[in-house]
Amino acid sequence: MFHQRTEPPAKAAGDLLDAYRPEAAFLATPSGVVLGEGAAAVAERLEDVGDLLARGTADSPAGPIAVGAIPFDAGAPGRLVVPASVRTSPPLAESGQGDRRQRPLPGPWDMRPVPDPAEHAEGVERILKRLAFGGGDGPAKVVLARSLRLSGPGPVDVGQLLSNLAWRDPAGHTFAADLPAPAGATRTLVGTSPELLVSKRGGRVVSNPLAGSAPRSADPSKDQRSAVELLGSAKDRHEHAVVADAVAEGLRPYCRTLDVPAPELAKTATLWHLSTRITGELRDPDTPSALLAAALHPTPAVCGSPTAAARAVIGEIEPFDRGFYTGAVGYTDARGDGEWIVSIRCADVAGDTLDLFAGGGIVPDSAPDAELAETSVKLRTLLLALGVNQPIDAPKR
Repeated sequence: MFHQRTEPPAKAAGDLLDAYRPEAAFLATPSGVVLGEGAAAVAERLEDVGDLLARGTADSPAGPIAVGAIPFDAGAPGRLVVPASVRTSPPLAESGQGDRRQRPLPGPWDMRPVPDPAEHAEGVERILKRLAFGGGDGPAKVVLARSLRLSGPGPVDVGQLLSNLAWRDPAGHTFAADLPAPAGATRTLVGTSPELLVSKRGGRVVSNPLAGSAPRSADPSKDQRSAVELLGSAKDRHEHAVVADAVAEGLRPYCRTLDVPAPELAKTATLWHLSTRITGELRDPDTPSALLAAALHPTPAVCGSPTAAARAVIGEIEPFDRGFYTGAVGYTDARGDGEWIVSIRCADVAGDTLDLFAGGGIVPDSAPDAELAETSVKLRTLLLALGVNQPIDAPKR
C-alpha cells in the first residue's frame, strides 16, 4: 500500500511550470495542468496501471493518479509513475502564460540529421514503390520519420525548454515525462503535441486524430490560402480519412454511440492540420482510459495502415529506434478517467544532447521533396523553442 499526497490546486498554471524540475512529470492540456513529483510506485505497461492504482490511497476523491509515457513499440517498456505528490491548476491558456517571454537556451548547437535529408527523400521514394506494387498484403500508408540530433555546450535546461514550448502554444498539450536512464543520469521526453489520442471522463470519450498538414505563413493571405488548399486537397483528405476511420473502428467496440464528423482545420504556431474530433458514449462508463489508449496506439497517423505492414516497412527504412517518439504521454486516475496525448513535436533530452523527431504520412500521391519539407516544418516547433532559427539542409540531388 502506498499513499499519494494531493496538494491544493495552484492559482495559476505558471506556478506549476515554474515548480517543474527534471524527473518530475508535467502535463498541460486544455482541461488543466498536472505536476507529479517523486515516485510512490512505477509500472512499465499501460495494462499494469489499474492494479497499481488499486493498491494506493490519496487525499483526492478520485484516488491516486499515474502519469508517464509509453513508447512507439507497444511491447517495449514504458515509464508510468504514481507520483508521491500531485499538484493541479487550471489550463495554461487561462493563466496569463502568454505574458511570459521565451528565453533561448545557450548555444552554439551542433546539428546532425539522421538520416541525411537526401536519404530521407530516397526512403519516401522506396515507400512509394511499395505502395504501388505491394499487392494485397502491403501497406496503404506508411509514416516515415527522421531525426535531428543537437549537441550543446552544457546540460540542457529542460525546465526552460518546457516553459518556451508552453509560451509558444499555451492551448496545446505540453509535457515533460521522466524516461528510463542509466543510474545517476536523467532523461526526459519534452514536447508540445497537437494530437489527443484519447480522453475519458465518466461515460464520455473523445479522440482527435490529425493527419494531413500544410505550413503556416506570417502573411495572412498566404496563410489563409494554405489552409483552404489543405481542406480541399484530395491527397491530404485521403490520408486523414485512413486515420480517422481507424480511430473510429478502434473505439467502436467500447461505445454505444459514436459521432465521427467531417474533418475541419486545426492550427498550431507552425502548421495547419486536418482534424476530426470523434466523440462517443461508452457502453461501460468504468472502461479505463489506459485500456482505450492501448486499443488505439499506434494510430495510422504515426505508424500507417495496416499497422503490421506499415511497422515492418518503418523498421526496414528508418535508421534509428523511435523510442518514445510517436508513443503516448498521459495520466489516469483510479476511476479510469484520464487523457493520453500522441507524443509528437517532442525531443528526447539527455545531458547536453537532444534528439528531435518529425515524420509524415506517405500515401500514393505523396512527393518526396514535399514530404521532406513537411518534416522540416515540424522540426521547427522544437528548434524555435530552443532559440535555433537556422534552416535545415535541403536534400542534395
